[in-house]
Amino acid sequence: MFRAIRPTSTLYRASALYKNAAVSSPARVSMAMNFARMYSAGAGLARSDVEKRVLDILAGFNKVDAKKISLKANFNADLGLDSLDTVEVVMAIEEEFSIEIPDKDADEIKSAEQAVEYISKRDDAH
Repeated sequence: MFRAIRPTSTLYRASALYKNAAVSSPARVSMAMNFARMYSAGAGLARSDVEKRVLDILAGFNKVDAKKISLKANFNADLGLDSLDTVEVVMAIEEEFSIEIPDKDADEIKSAEQAVEYISKRDDAH
């Protein structure tokens, strides 16, 4: 089966090196022929790290009683945050993890546990 080689591919560049043997050594050609880039997805963030960072964000808010902070605590009912405070929490989470949370998803985040679940599912969170 015949396969076309793109001019930008490593195989094309290696074959060009091979044709121009006066410039390249066989070892160089061999290295170029065996070269391959390996990309892998990051392992993601450990859930325990995400939990700690989210709880630290909540602890940093003056309006939140540190004794009441837990993963299960509801932002409004348990921590006494109003809707604007909740928006601030979500914005702080976005900044902490270098992500943007769409408004539709942000409206569903009402506890630290929900925030941790959401962030854990995101591949782009840092």
